[in-house]
Amino acid sequence: MTQVRHTVRPIAIANWLMVVAVMVVLMVAVGGITRLTESGLSITQWKPITGAIPPLSESAWQAEFDLYKATGEYKNVTGPAGMDLEAFKFIFFWEWFHRLLGRLIGLAFAVPLAWFWIRGAIPRGYKARLVALLALGGLQGVFGWFMVRSGLAGTMTDVSHFWLSIHLLTALFTLGGLIWTALDLHQLAAGNTAAARWTSTANWVGVILFVQLLLGAWVAGLNAGLASDSWPLMQGRFVPEYDESQGMFWAVTHDPYLIHFLHRWWAWIAVAALVVMARRVKPLARAASIAIHSAFGTQIILGIATVWTGVALWVAVAHQVVGALLVASFAWGAHVLGRRI
Repeated sequence: MTQVRHTVRPIAIANWLMVVAVMVVLMVAVGGITRLTESGLSITQWKPITGAIPPLSESAWQAEFDLYKATGEYKNVTGPAGMDLEAFKFIFFWEWFHRLLGRLIGLAFAVPLAWFWIRGAIPRGYKARLVALLALGGLQGVFGWFMVRSGLAGTMTDVSHFWLSIHLLTALFTLGGLIWTALDLHQLAAGNTAAARWTSTANWVGVILFVQLLLGAWVAGLNAGLASDSWPLMQGRFVPEYDESQGMFWAVTHDPYLIHFLHRWWAWIAVAALVVMARRVKPLARAASIAIHSAFGTQIILGIATVWTGVALWVAVAHQVVGALLVASFAWGAHVLGRRI
């Protein structure tokens, strides 16, 4: 009987993780379209298996539409606006496609993981990390459903911006983990068996970037991008009027005008932090430094363009996608700083 030859394959696994990372960026893009087209509440049930099949008959479509008609969004927004079955099919498609892509990412991770595991191709010390990344993907699906469910309660016409931020930031954290692990495996293949460490620079820059991403998620969840179509001023003034009647903490976490203001100006703190990081990365890996500069530069331009265009769909989606690429470039730069030669 022929025995299977067990050979670790760090480069093959690294390339696979990079493919999954690209799929996650695509997922972020589709999620942005889903949010901007107000499609997220069109599917009111969570069916992880059977939900992969869309309605195949007019009666099935009507049944889905009837479920949607029971939501606060339909009763208070889309129904009064005159939504019919054809318009419902459009928003249903984006939510269905978003969920389908999530399922495909799960398969694209789980099946190769099992194959590499059985073949003995996973290097020592990486099995737990890969299982953790798989678990994060599964958790992402759970968070996505909690987010949708938050918008189905009572008279809600949108999902909770808190759940939206958890859903998005988990995706971005997973993206960073995929990039980091792939880079570790590339280092291993090159003969460096010591995994990169998390440095103090990565720590404080990461915290600043996290705050900016959190604010961006809240802007999306509260439709706060529509709070102003001018830049740099809002409502003709630097600091816009906002509701602080329930206290400053409530305003910082709920008021769309204040959150929009914080997001557009905290961005410059994030830029300063990323410039410092990129300068430290440059002597070690110039390409990573260029990636960081290119990502935040493009992101700033797209952010201003999103405001000026009144949150035009494709500009806003591009802004979200480049945000994901910024996370990827940050992970790359952090890994460069943490490499042990």
